[in-house]
Amino acid sequence: MYEKCPVCGLKFEREPGYFLGAMYFSYILSIPPGLAIVLLIWRLTHWQFDVVMLCAFIGYLPLVPAVTRWARVIWMYVDRHFDPD
Repeated sequence: MYEKCPVCGLKFEREPGYFLGAMYFSYILSIPPGLAIVLLIWRLTHWQFDVVMLCAFIGYLPLVPAVTRWARVIWMYVDRHFDPD
């Protein structure tokens, strides 16, 4: 991730540990697709639940980088809304 926006020069990480709040948004963004993957695998295969969870975890891994970026962007918008300076 860039340190500053190449277009407007906005500094992304305002302080050490700034993106800690993005973890909450990452969790919220991960629940619906994770649940959908679990239910789809469980419905199609009728495997044991622990095997389904392992397969869903592996199936969700390619989405992690995108969800991390989206969560950081949402966190920056929320933070800028409540603390513009």
